[in-house]
Amino acid sequence: MTDRLPHTLRSDAVDNRDRILDAAGKLFAAEGLDVPMREIARRAAVGPATLYRRFPTKQALITAVFADQVRACRDIVDDGCADPDPWRGFCQVIEKVCELHARDRGFTEAFMSTFPGAPGNVDTGRAYTMRAVAGLARRAQEAGRLRPDFVLDDLVLMLMANKGIHTASTDAQVTASRRFAGFVIQAFEARPPHAPLPPSARLALSEPADV
Repeated sequence: MTDRLPHTLRSDAVDNRDRILDAAGKLFAAEGLDVPMREIARRAAVGPATLYRRFPTKQALITAVFADQVRACRDIVDDGCADPDPWRGFCQVIEKVCELHARDRGFTEAFMSTFPGAPGNVDTGRAYTMRAVAGLARRAQEAGRLRPDFVLDDLVLMLMANKGIHTASTDAQVTASRRFAGFVIQAFEARPPHAPLPPSARLALSEPADV
């Protein structure tokens, strides 16, 4: 009995962590990041002390919940950048990033927030994404396919607008987001010639790089 006890405790701890992450992920996706920690603990069927022992801060919990999405976003951008046709790669990034964010309201909020000091944080993934997209956009502009007045702030505006899509189901939300991405791509394309855009707003998320 004594030999088995530590293993049992470790197993329970892993189970608690998994249930916390599952509950937090579902609540963040449905309601955004403002869900109280006590509600997450209640949904996970653990005490608040257990929750805070596993995740001392909400930022740490958010980072753990969205680790997979951050990796997925990075993979999407890497695939787009690897395409020898920069415009095709850019369009692919727009389509897939919109869909990724449409599936999880909480991830969009996390992506557009800052969590300094959180290990493996969303900030690092966002900075990588923005720098990589900036490079891809420059290549698409040099190829004459992306309108020359596109700036990285326009990508942030796109994410803000995509976040505003709310439907009765995730499937409907993804469908609406795909249509929205189609409109965005048409607006970003250099052909046919477009009238000049009004000046862009300076948005914090685009600071790592400019186009």
